Amino acid sequence: MTLEVRDPEDGVLLGRVCTSTSQDVERATLHIHRHLQADEWPLRLRREALERAVVLLGEQAERFANIIAAESSKTITEAEREVRRCAETLRLSAAASGELAGETLGFEDSMAGAGKIGWYSRKPVGIVAAITPFNDPLNLVAHKLGPAIIGGNGVLLKPSTRTPLVGLAFVQLLLEAGVPSGRIAAIVTGPGVSEAVVTDPRVDLISFTGGPATAERIAAAAGAKKILSELGGNNATIVCADADVAAAAKAIVAGAFGVAGQNCLSVQRVYVHTSLFEQVLELVTAGTGALRTGPKLDRSTDVGPLISEAEARRVEEWVEEAKAAGATVHSGGTRRNAYYEPTVLTDVPSKCRVIRDEVFGPVVSILPFIEVRDAVFAANNTEFGLQAGVFTRSIDLALAIAEKLHVGAVVINETSDVRIDSMPFGGFKKSGVGREGVRHAVREMTEPKNTIINLGESQARWQVLGGLTERTTP
Repeated sequence: MTLEVRDPEDGVLLGRVCTSTSQDVERATLHIHRHLQADEWPLRLRREALERAVVLLGEQAERFANIIAAESSKTITEAEREVRRCAETLRLSAAASGELAGETLGFEDSMAGAGKIGWYSRKPVGIVAAITPFNDPLNLVAHKLGPAIIGGNGVLLKPSTRTPLVGLAFVQLLLEAGVPSGRIAAIVTGPGVSEAVVTDPRVDLISFTGGPATAERIAAAAGAKKILSELGGNNATIVCADADVAAAAKAIVAGAFGVAGQNCLSVQRVYVHTSLFEQVLELVTAGTGALRTGPKLDRSTDVGPLISEAEARRVEEWVEEAKAAGATVHSGGTRRNAYYEPTVLTDVPSKCRVIRDEVFGPVVSILPFIEVRDAVFAANNTEFGLQAGVFTRSIDLALAIAEKLHVGAVVINETSDVRIDSMPFGGFKKSGVGREGVRHAVREMTEPKNTIINLGESQARWQVLGGLTERTTP
């Protein structure tokens, strides 16, 4: 069977990909398992393969950007940016080889450690199943494959069914760069494939990016396996009374509507002090209205389509629900096929889904506050806890707010839409389990292995020798 891959912008057929079966999963995991057992692939060669992949990706950057723009929601400029980030992720993965060194064990300070010396080093967990989404179809694959490879693991990639082409192209590039075929495999969805991946006893770790409901099904099916999950967010930005209004408004527009809002770090809720509310609303509305929604390959386009017309209809439904509950639309609020115009809302009741759940679309709600503690409470009042932004000129206030926000990262004088590929990335509550970010993912995908030497008899001999040679006072 084959899977048709179509451009979400116009439905044009881009290609067909052979789907997989549960038997394909069995063969792939068995092949990787045998390779891990039988063949050595030294750390030096793993690092060199990733460094070579950086070079190859640079040479093929235009090709990869065009694939991303064609099969996903990204404009060509967003796609080019993702290719550059992927190269950075691979470079960081190669440089993370030092994370595997380990350290000596401090046995001297333990009664049970007497007569022993030891150390630990980090060893691969085995086979990593990487299950990736459509919104960053190249760099999020690299964030799983790069650390897994440098850590010495084998990898089974299952890319999104909406954007499989770039994931498959990336696996081919890694093979060309020197990754052995026995260390990596890719499968595309088919009957029973997802269940086969997560339940295969040879899969040692599952790295998943997607929604909480899917993550819960994976955890229930996988059993006693290590699972890393990045599950999205409902991110807030707080604009305090002393904030730089122009800077805050510009950042809010940029952070709310990139990739048509289909970004786990997207700005969804903005809490603005009442003294600045009208100014911020006016600037955000003007900035939003100036955005151009249009064809992805047109470099003047700011916002492309959503990944499907069904997703655009869902966003439309959520906004209509908010309007019916009393919300006011200041910009956008209209749909055309898979496009949804960037939308700014106010007066949104907290019960509405655009406030309560992750919109994953180009919608931002702006809400006033009087006391900072109320803004912090509202920002935390969600099932998610990925990232947040705070705008203020006071470092004391910024740090006080950051301390109270229950999220994985607080960005001062920026919005939640900041990810540096070297930082630990993840959140609290339903935003996920574990951390990505290259060095941190390497640690997650390896385990410490102790080597302990019992000096025992040799130490006793030394003590005897010391006694024989000990000087005495005449």
